[in-house]
Amino acid sequence: MAEARGQFSSKLGFILAAAGSAVGLGNIVAFPVMASKNGGAAFLIIYLLFIAFICYPVMLAEISMGRHTNRNPVGAFSELSAGHPGWRLAGILAILTPFMIAVFYTVITVWLVVYVKEIAFGRLDLLSNESTFGEVVARPSLFGYLLGLLGLIFTILLGGVKGGIERLARVLMPTLAVMLVALTLFVLTLDNAVAGIRYYLVPDFSRMDLSVINGALSQAFFSLSLGMGILITYGSYFSQQDSISQSTRMVAVADTSIAIFAGLLILPAIFAFDPNTNTEDLSTSSVGLIFSFLPQIFLSMQSAVGYFGASVVAISFFSLVFFAALTSLVSIIEIPISCWIDELKLTRRKAVLLQAVLLSIFSIPAIMSLGISDYFTNFTSYGGVTKSFFDLVSDVFYETILPLVGFTVCIFCVSVLFRRE
Repeated sequence: MAEARGQFSSKLGFILAAAGSAVGLGNIVAFPVMASKNGGAAFLIIYLLFIAFICYPVMLAEISMGRHTNRNPVGAFSELSAGHPGWRLAGILAILTPFMIAVFYTVITVWLVVYVKEIAFGRLDLLSNESTFGEVVARPSLFGYLLGLLGLIFTILLGGVKGGIERLARVLMPTLAVMLVALTLFVLTLDNAVAGIRYYLVPDFSRMDLSVINGALSQAFFSLSLGMGILITYGSYFSQQDSISQSTRMVAVADTSIAIFAGLLILPAIFAFDPNTNTEDLSTSSVGLIFSFLPQIFLSMQSAVGYFGASVVAISFFSLVFFAALTSLVSIIEIPISCWIDELKLTRRKAVLLQAVLLSIFSIPAIMSLGISDYFTNFTSYGGVTKSFFDLVSDVFYETILPLVGFTVCIFCVSVLFRRE
């Protein structure tokens, strides 16, 4: 007997789950850095225009594809294109991409767990050393944290749509929002915080060029989980009685609000404790900013709130980022699980077990890629640079195939869906 498909219990459940999938490291860290480097409010204006006039229609299309077919991305593309093999391949890419993105996302989330633990044990000063991050990611003990994280994630996914994904989102999304607002209000009370607000929100149109516009579009697609099959899958769990357009607007507003608030948290914090900050010193990598730069910022708070107070703020921030990463990770992993249930006719328990095995197989070499294993650390080279297995997964799937899948969805909507109307 085929496994009965899950369904969100309410429109609110869908909105929180979809927003949870969208809110991640890209919102909390990458968005503020990109905005600060690319014209501040000028970047925000372009970003919001893309959200309203490009991303919102694509969101509607992806959710509609899922609800109309009650299928995962492979099934949705196949059914709506009458079995065209080319479009089925696009559906397969929409399954493969989030699966591989989950690999490096899992590794980053493990690092977050380690940092929360280290700060809780009073080692914020140690994490502030530039060499500490390289030492942390090369610890063999990461395998234990990986096992615990995978156990947590797949326990949640075993609960299904209502009992697992929706229940997690109902708890973590409000918690994440409250923590973000509280941390932001705290930072805005600090001396010199206004310099960061000015840098973040005052537009500088002299920096605007095609690369900035392209960056804003890419950030909008990544931020809203477009091209990853998430919204198609979640659309298949969406009630036929609820309004897609209204729910989609609320997801877009929630996601964008989190990103903007993150900017109001991070940039004022940086300028509050180093008014002479040069944004060129900020890493363009969200990973580098979180694990190498921000601990230094939090440690500098001890002159104002003491070492204990600085540690509390730091552990609150890293917990916030962990919650964001966890909600995104659960959503990403659900995509292939949905495919195994629909296409292979597996029960949810068997599909979750299969996905747990597959993710473990790829996550282990990824976590060994930053010093634990020389083979995986120097896995390949291209562009004249040696790349680890972790780098390869990130470059190929996050930087290359993900935008391609998003573009494919746009083409599909124009060439197939709109012609059907």
